Amino acid sequence: MIEVAGIALSDDLLRRWVDWLAPDRQPFYVTARQAAEWELPLSDEEPDPQVRDTYHSYAVDGRLRSAWLPESAFSAYPRKVRARLVRAQVVHERGAVPAVRAWREVLGDEIRDQADGHRFVWWKSLLRDPEVLLPRIVSGEIGVSRHAKVGADVWRGVERLLPRAHELAGTFPEGSGPNCFGTVMAAAGIEGAESEWMQREPFDRWLDESTTRGGRDGVPGTVLVWRSADRAVQHAAVTLGAGWVLHKPSQSWMTPRKVRTAAEVLRATRTAGWRLQRHTLHR
Repeated sequence: MIEVAGIALSDDLLRRWVDWLAPDRQPFYVTARQAAEWELPLSDEEPDPQVRDTYHSYAVDGRLRSAWLPESAFSAYPRKVRARLVRAQVVHERGAVPAVRAWREVLGDEIRDQADGHRFVWWKSLLRDPEVLLPRIVSGEIGVSRHAKVGADVWRGVERLLPRAHELAGTFPEGSGPNCFGTVMAAAGIEGAESEWMQREPFDRWLDESTTRGGRDGVPGTVLVWRSADRAVQHAAVTLGAGWVLHKPSQSWMTPRKVRTAAEVLRATRTAGWRLQRHTLHR
């Protein structure tokens, strides 16, 4: 068993991560003109949740088309086409298009030849040592969970308000979907919430029923809620006491239910237009 961001990862989940980071066929987003010029086979295929989160498909302009290519088809295109295609993914803000300079020492010069010499895409052929590469890829995105530094007295002090917080802290989900709202609700004892893509409406109902407005960051059971200008809830976390906070940064398969300091979480969630509210769990 290996560790990723301070969290133990099973061999089975590591194997699934390889498929999610580098599926046998991946989407390349292009304009209709680019597809015609580069002779790409367009498809209306929708990505599954894991692929959606790997490639940030939700953030790509909906007017673009997708070409789903296996490595063999991608590699068969002339390098000039491959270079333009990969560069277009950067322009179109698709995910998983890392910089060659960040990986050249690890993967070798072959990644310079894949496309334009500056960017590349992940294929399984590059993930020959997943137990070495996957932790580095994922850890670079999420930072380390500090759950192992939380003292036993803190965990004991939070048991009544957050009976499942200790169980959930420092765990990865079984796939994409589980998010910040479900993590907070599950920590408070809502069975199954940690496995759901919890929507805003049920979270807000739970918040109304289970908390009162106001709270302090240094005590257990304060639910931190960030809302945008339209009052829609955008993120949530919950305090454990002694300055620790439990949260899940996103619904992605690569973000764990992690523990960070309150200062770290507040800094990481600072977003223009968001306002922080505090709610106290009923005792």
